Amino acid sequence: MDGSFRLNLVSIATVTTRFLAPFAISACVMLSGCFSVGPDYQKPDMSIDAWSSAVAGHVGGSRPELERWWTGFNDPVLDQLIERTRTANRDLKIASQRINEARAQRGIARSQLFPAVASAGDYARIRASESLLVPPPENPSNLFTAGFDAGWEVDVFGGIRRSVEAADASVDASIETYRDVLVTLFSETALNYVEFRTLQRRISLANENIGTQAKTVELTKVRFETDLAPKIDLTQATTNYEISRSVVPLLETQLALAKNRLATLTGGYPGSLDKLLARKRGIPIPRPGYSAGLPADLLRARPDIRRAEREFAAQTAQIGVAAADLYPRFVLAGNFSLQSIDGSDFFDAASRTYSFGPAFSWQVFSAGRIRSSIKIEESRAEQALLNYENAVLLAVAEVESSMIAIANERRRNGHLNEAVKNATETVGMVLDGYRNDVFDFQRVLDAERTKFDTEDEAASSKGDIAKEYIRLYKALGGGTEVEVVAPEEPRTTTSGWLRRESNLQGADSPSGDEVPKVD
Repeated sequence: MDGSFRLNLVSIATVTTRFLAPFAISACVMLSGCFSVGPDYQKPDMSIDAWSSAVAGHVGGSRPELERWWTGFNDPVLDQLIERTRTANRDLKIASQRINEARAQRGIARSQLFPAVASAGDYARIRASESLLVPPPENPSNLFTAGFDAGWEVDVFGGIRRSVEAADASVDASIETYRDVLVTLFSETALNYVEFRTLQRRISLANENIGTQAKTVELTKVRFETDLAPKIDLTQATTNYEISRSVVPLLETQLALAKNRLATLTGGYPGSLDKLLARKRGIPIPRPGYSAGLPADLLRARPDIRRAEREFAAQTAQIGVAAADLYPRFVLAGNFSLQSIDGSDFFDAASRTYSFGPAFSWQVFSAGRIRSSIKIEESRAEQALLNYENAVLLAVAEVESSMIAIANERRRNGHLNEAVKNATETVGMVLDGYRNDVFDFQRVLDAERTKFDTEDEAASSKGDIAKEYIRLYKALGGGTEVEVVAPEEPRTTTSGWLRRESNLQGADSPSGDEVPKVD
């Protein structure tokens, strides 16, 4: 590099410094008096200190471990299904990518706080009209241009800062959405698994009763062939037997549907869980006795409530974004470039051209458009607040409903279990009486039907108890303390439409824009 070229570069740097120095000084002076228009956010407060008297007697016992509530069912298969859901469910991956999207939107909002610099250069071969009174000395001619433009909107009234505040709250809301998806998916996986085990139990009981009824058919057939019973006994016994057999295909269809739903929830195709679910197990159910804590705990545990609160915060900040349009906007702008018609003197000092200085714009009259925009954002903020309050009310109702349902279903299940014992004993006594001609066959039919229906109802009731526990844990926000995984980078597809080069990461972020860890 020769000395003249180095001298020209020094001259360019000197001019650039002179250009940026007053730019930065003016910005500091203007920023010193900044404030943010619009209301400052205040977290809403809802007073919910105690449960209603209807459930006051059902909240004793120890508080469940909500972070991993499913372990209280003591079923290793359920534990594996939950883990598969957490790692492979597509809805969860979508929620994870929405966190990524919200963080990128926040990066866009933050970028407006910093100066924007753009560089450009071009070459043109120009021929002017020869009909001009003063033709150019050379025609056609060359024009070489290279330089940069810089601009910085000084956020005097805080409109940009309010947009960053809204974006921050939106990121928090997307994280709570992810957690809410976790809660929902974990509960759906557990509910379908309990349904699967309940249907297995009901099919097993149905087959046992079908076996008993088959023996009754044989008994009536022998008695009919020996003229000890009329044919109607045989036809009624056979009818009862076939009706019981018809129940099994329906239950097996429901069983297959439950297994397929589990496969989808765990990120697999139908049949992917055959090996895991091959071994039959009983209906999982936690130990009795639980504590729901205080209603105020829901405000900290329920992700849907926390999301509604963050959405209210974001919408409150949007009022300030709209209100900033009532005030003037101040911009520091400038440009520096080199222009020459001869490439040999392109870097000479004589080729310099620049301009810089402050500017402002103010919408003095907009026919009420800005005021109406502010009213729109205020109305949306009020809607967000009402949505938050509604989320709290629904959460309390869900917890109380689940607690009442658990207590009442346990009582019902106790009665059904006692009924099963008596129905089983009744069948034995009625069959003995029928063999000895003490009872007619109608009593046998009634006793067997009652036993079948009661056992089936008792099995369904046990499954309902487990489901109500799952609904209670979901209503309490169970599973939200699981660490939120950082969203994955978009995958490179075979078509190449979604690519991200590693060397571009953070390239346009003035502060590095490090992705914060999600607690």
